[in-house]
Amino acid sequence: MGAAGSSASRGGGTALGDLPENCVAEVMLRLNPTEICGMARLSRTFRAAASGDAVWEAKLPRNYARLLAAAAGDEEAAALEAEAIPKKEVYARLSRRNSLDGGTKEFWLDKAGGGTCMTIYSRALSITGIDDRRYWNFIPNDESRFRSVAYLSQIWWFEVRGEVEFCFPEGTYSLFFRIHLGRPFKRLGRRVYSAEHIHGWDVKPVRFQLSTSDGQQAQSKCYLTDPGVWIYHHVGDFVVKDSNEPLNIQFAMVQIDCTHTKGGLCMDSVVIKPKCLAREKGTGSYE
Repeated sequence: MGAAGSSASRGGGTALGDLPENCVAEVMLRLNPTEICGMARLSRTFRAAASGDAVWEAKLPRNYARLLAAAAGDEEAAALEAEAIPKKEVYARLSRRNSLDGGTKEFWLDKAGGGTCMTIYSRALSITGIDDRRYWNFIPNDESRFRSVAYLSQIWWFEVRGEVEFCFPEGTYSLFFRIHLGRPFKRLGRRVYSAEHIHGWDVKPVRFQLSTSDGQQAQSKCYLTDPGVWIYHHVGDFVVKDSNEPLNIQFAMVQIDCTHTKGGLCMDSVVIKPKCLAREKGTGSYE
């Protein structure tokens, strides 16, 4: 591309670098952030256009100042900073994993699509029996972003609940539980898993629930299968209509039939992401 542009200039033709910056910016408004960064390498004109506030503000959610405040933990200072720094830098900061509530939650902008995503660690969930080591233990796991997961050996009453209140940008979101049947570990450098404690999940289905402060509800249920792999179980979807008002989301995963025990489950996290980013992988499972 560079050679062609130089050749065109020597021959009196028009090269990419000759395009007006405002025309290049108009093109970039129609691209996603990853494509914009790729085009910035083509020439100085493209690089200048790719740094323009108008280009990046169009990629930011309308409530980006609120998101920046959540990331910084100081709403007033973040509001001033949002106006002072380039919008490309705002986008870069929000695209990083931003911790909330002592590091038990994270949110970020998806770098390709710009949608807001969130992960809620198992330590932020209310888990029945979590303090009794006969039932649950937190075990190290390098497949979790949080470096450990809650592991269930055996229990009669299985109940996991949680909630989050956040100013999500407008749109439709999907909520998932990230779970694993069996205890994964490494042996001689290879990933394996122990099925020692897996039992009870084929007797009665597990129920998943979701509700929001504005009255939305979703439910699903399934028998847990597929040991040895991480499953994103899709609980349901919810819609955010006002990005300036915090929405409270409550969710649960329960199997409280006390006629049998169940065990051998890793509970990693709850994941919330825009529905357009959730690609179906199989029945009840997403990635």
